[in-house]
Amino acid sequence: MAFAKLQKVLISDSLDPCCRDILQAGGIQVLEKPGLSKEELLQEIRDCDGLIVRSATKVSADVLEAAGRLQVVGRAGTGVDNVDVEAATRKGVLVMNTPTGNSLSAAELTCGMILCLARQIPQAAASMKEGKWDRKKYMGMELNGKTLGVLGLGRIGREVATRMQAFGMKTIGYDPIITPEASAAFGVEQLPLEQIWPRCDFITVHTPLLPSTTGLLNDSTFAKCRRGVQVVNCARGGIVDEGALLRALRSGQCGGAALDVFTQEPPKDRDLVDHPNVICCPHLGASTREAQSRCGKEIAMQIVDMAVGKGLVGVVNGQALSKAFAPQTKPWIALARVLGTVLHGLAKQATGNVQVCTLGAALKDASSYLAPAVVSGMLAGGKKEATLVNAMLLAQEAGLKVTASHGDTCPEPEGLLQVALQGTPHRVTGTVQGSTPVLRELNGVTFKQPAPLVGPLLIYRAKASETNTLPTLAGKLLVSPQAREQSEESPQSAWSQNGNNADRALCAETGGVVWLPGWEMGNAVALAAQGVG
Repeated sequence: MAFAKLQKVLISDSLDPCCRDILQAGGIQVLEKPGLSKEELLQEIRDCDGLIVRSATKVSADVLEAAGRLQVVGRAGTGVDNVDVEAATRKGVLVMNTPTGNSLSAAELTCGMILCLARQIPQAAASMKEGKWDRKKYMGMELNGKTLGVLGLGRIGREVATRMQAFGMKTIGYDPIITPEASAAFGVEQLPLEQIWPRCDFITVHTPLLPSTTGLLNDSTFAKCRRGVQVVNCARGGIVDEGALLRALRSGQCGGAALDVFTQEPPKDRDLVDHPNVICCPHLGASTREAQSRCGKEIAMQIVDMAVGKGLVGVVNGQALSKAFAPQTKPWIALARVLGTVLHGLAKQATGNVQVCTLGAALKDASSYLAPAVVSGMLAGGKKEATLVNAMLLAQEAGLKVTASHGDTCPEPEGLLQVALQGTPHRVTGTVQGSTPVLRELNGVTFKQPAPLVGPLLIYRAKASETNTLPTLAGKLLVSPQAREQSEESPQSAWSQNGNNADRALCAETGGVVWLPGWEMGNAVALAAQGVG
């Protein structure tokens, strides 16, 4: 699956030149314009297929709305806080990041912050520059034997933990996703948050900024901490409640803080920055030559690979789409999409409860990407283009409920995909033979010879006595394009057409015909000849 129309990418933040070079080598036109105002961005993005940002550009809903051709937003960094992911998903725009690009740089900065807090290195250096020699004033502490609480045990958190263990620190932590067994493998004992607060000499946060993590350290949690606790935030501004931190510093409950990020950047309220026990930097977590080169290189390679159909890496909102690049799943996704289109054509509705059932061990975990593909087929032709990125969100908005189930027992070695609309007799079943998706069953009628779904699909229900029906229908479909256009005006038929002018469904009053152009007529005739009921 390739994004053949991915032709022009806008880079709106400063990135390593290698990013531009890799994109251009991949045949993509690059427009580099860092530092755009909101109004300038809205203008420049209109004819771009891709957008690459760091953290300065805010990719809001109105920016996405203005981008008529946009297919992908690439964030050259770990988080996507500056991207409205929900708005992007609704529009079918893929969001990706570089989850490993700046991990080492952020981890090393965090370790440096811990060392600076322990020995008051920045304060001592500033004192020296003022001509002073205050050896007694800057009494520090050893890290050996101290307890470090790591909140968030992803890539950065675990890198911090393993490095600080080299200083003899005991590392405990919390992560709702990483299992205790997994964290124990890199030397971190997981505990509930309520047990972490009173045990720590140092606390460092490495979580995304979510509603559940905003204000994770607040007045209540500081009160539960060991007096004089040292706090580090090199993750996201807002995880540590800045007002609560300032109050804890002033009372001595918090002995010191090292901050690389702030709720507002740059911070306008200087009370926290100016506190003598606070070390702060202007968001330098990823500001190393190595991280910038790595992030720029990775996001460019990810977009080029996506454009040529090689694969998807770092996907934030289109996990189902990433499966569309795997050779073994491509035909199944094609099958699911066509089955959804056929079901919609039969039922003439895209609401209700759609049941997606996978059968066979090979499809045990396939519903995560086959269900969105079915929905994209059912919603084809709607006001908004349904893709694997936005299909489930659009289904929810359209009142289409999707239920997925799985059964291990299957008569077909490759597996079977069944799609049904609850409360109606309509059900379609298909499988993949080799790399070809085929139709096995329609409304309870099993085809003796599976019908390949690779060309126009003509489905006609007729009585066995109506022997002349098939030649008549075939003749109508083989007429010239001009004649077909004239038939659109005929009261004997009704046409429905999607926004891409790609697929049409012809429902003749003489019977039920579903026709998807672009398929070989030979296949259409063969399918109709078998009869459906």
